[in-house]
Amino acid sequence: MELTEHRDLRGGRPCWIAADDNTTTPDSLPDGEAEIAIIGAGVMGAMLADRLTAAGRQVVLLDRRPPAHGSTAASTALVMWGADVPLTHLAARIGEEEAARRWTRVFATVRRLAEHIDASGIECGRIDRPELYLAGTLLDDAALAAEGEMRRRAGLPSTWLDADAVAARFGIAPRAALLSEGCFEVDPVRLTLGLLGLARRAGARACFPVDVIRIEPGDDALALHLADGRSLRARDVIIASGYERATWFLPDAFTIGASYAIATAPGTAPLWRDNAMIWEASSPYLYTRATADGRIIAGGEDEDFADARQRDARIGTKSGTIAAKLATMIDVADISVDCAWAAAFGASPDGLPAIGRAAHHDRLWLAAGFGGNGVSFASLGTELIVAALSGTPDPDAACFDPYRFG
Repeated sequence: MELTEHRDLRGGRPCWIAADDNTTTPDSLPDGEAEIAIIGAGVMGAMLADRLTAAGRQVVLLDRRPPAHGSTAASTALVMWGADVPLTHLAARIGEEEAARRWTRVFATVRRLAEHIDASGIECGRIDRPELYLAGTLLDDAALAAEGEMRRRAGLPSTWLDADAVAARFGIAPRAALLSEGCFEVDPVRLTLGLLGLARRAGARACFPVDVIRIEPGDDALALHLADGRSLRARDVIIASGYERATWFLPDAFTIGASYAIATAPGTAPLWRDNAMIWEASSPYLYTRATADGRIIAGGEDEDFADARQRDARIGTKSGTIAAKLATMIDVADISVDCAWAAAFGASPDGLPAIGRAAHHDRLWLAAGFGGNGVSFASLGTELIVAALSGTPDPDAACFDPYRFG
């Protein structure tokens, strides 16, 4: 069995200009032993490398693709703290206190990420946006009001608006909603490359194309065996391979499906007020955002299958459906599509990621941002793993443990 799955992660044409601009030059494999090896150079791997090198650790990233060329290039990068599984639904499973604990932790990490991006000067189109969560098939008006009340009790910044208030304030079709603060948008490729640049300037190496096919444990290090016959030793290894699952270690509860997205041409936005990030309390749901250059991005129409050919064959049909649904949502005549794409997508039963030590391995870590908020969960995963490697485990670590579902 392979260490991580080999997938065709995306099809069609994502809108991020840098996604296929291979200007990053690879580094050579280090001589001798690395302190920390990160498998994956997407947004999760780049965040880990940035934080670990800033803490003085010696890091090497290994990826079978150039940095940010996998799932990161297909991300729509609505950086939010709300999860796909509503807070009230999660509370019904694990209790309100534990559910609120998880959500407030994600909220805090999203705000810290925004501060770090700004302080670092990474040019990635980061813009704070209001977030509008519309009533839908998961939460009708009454259930959405209850969701808002539970968020309020948890100290989360959400306000209930009735349908008329939503239409009046944002200029979209009337539907009750929760209006939340603390979210932002980015260009995920530029963010990833910016973080990687910081890490490399601090001494990290990014080695690609490098395919790690096997990990062999030792007394004080792990041996990483590469497809080309070379090998590398590292004291700790973090598998941050995105939606190419760590087959041996990630539980089956974390699944792969397909998702679809479209983008208009630059200069289209604004089509509604405040360029709010909008999504529905539905399953599957429609979501939309603007970009710094005035594109409108929308996505959804998720499917449970993971087959890339089956997924990509539906791009044309799905893009038309998304455009039509978006036009109805924001109350415009039509949407003109400039880019359309499909991608693998990772889900979890509670809408939260798999972060923590791999089973039966002291020096092997999983950082899998499954659950819908890839950039947010990359920041969370970085905080949890950096804390563990420093010898002071995070008090919230068990909330996101990969094996929490039994």
